[in-house]
Amino acid sequence: MSVDLIMTYGYIGALCLLWTFLCVGSFLNVVIHRLPIMLQNNWAQEARAMLSIEPQENTHGTPFNLAIPRSRCPRCERQIRLWENIPVISWCMLRGKCAGCKNSIPRRYPAVELITAIISMMVISNFGFTTLGLFICILTWMLIAATFIDFDHQLLPDQITYPLLWLGLLANGFLSTTVPLIDAVTGAMVGYLFLWGIYWLFKLITHKEGMGYGDFKLLAALGAWTGWQALPSIILIAAALGLFYGLWHILRGQHTTSQAIAFGPFLAIAGWVTLVFRDTVLGFFLL
Repeated sequence: MSVDLIMTYGYIGALCLLWTFLCVGSFLNVVIHRLPIMLQNNWAQEARAMLSIEPQENTHGTPFNLAIPRSRCPRCERQIRLWENIPVISWCMLRGKCAGCKNSIPRRYPAVELITAIISMMVISNFGFTTLGLFICILTWMLIAATFIDFDHQLLPDQITYPLLWLGLLANGFLSTTVPLIDAVTGAMVGYLFLWGIYWLFKLITHKEGMGYGDFKLLAALGAWTGWQALPSIILIAAALGLFYGLWHILRGQHTTSQAIAFGPFLAIAGWVTLVFRDTVLGFFLL
């Protein structure tokens, strides 16, 4: 735990912040799992409506959203009790197994909770418990959700990328930041158009699609937060991370050279690092 946070808020305050961020991470696990399913259900309903097909009946008889139904084991359908849903602690107490069917609970659930807590504490340590700090925490949480959804489904939902874009413009328009609003607007435009241009150039040469439109929107959102000056560093860091990830998995036989990988997670990581450690990152690239 950061010494600065303890000095500022005391041990109790810092632990309360840590626990809050662990709970946010628990909610992000719900978003990562349920949002793609919700989108698929909506797309299926829209397709049926366009084709004049009778809507599919809800076999479970209950709505499905981020709040309903309560969490259940995906294998035995046993409802998870309150004490079994405590961030990180419950997973450790249950030794990573469902209390009912004893099947393994993926390690990613506590990992997402810990990642959320750690990097959120880093944001508060850097920006303080201020309005700007809270805005960047929201950015952080949305990027975490987008990262894991894209890894799982190669999908960057508009429900995440569009709010990120407008929040970036709002933050730079009304909060005390180092990025003037005109730079933020330019960053959003250039970020979108740069990847859009790369997409069409690649398609004209290879007759294949190299990336999705969600990547354009995500880079536009990151440009709105960081300004156009930071876009080269974001793109270079993301490309380097993507290249390293791809080569590593190809050498291990887990991917082929023709197999697509999600680029959104690397954009998200690069954008977050550039925003939070802006002076260090830009200083390195400007040397």
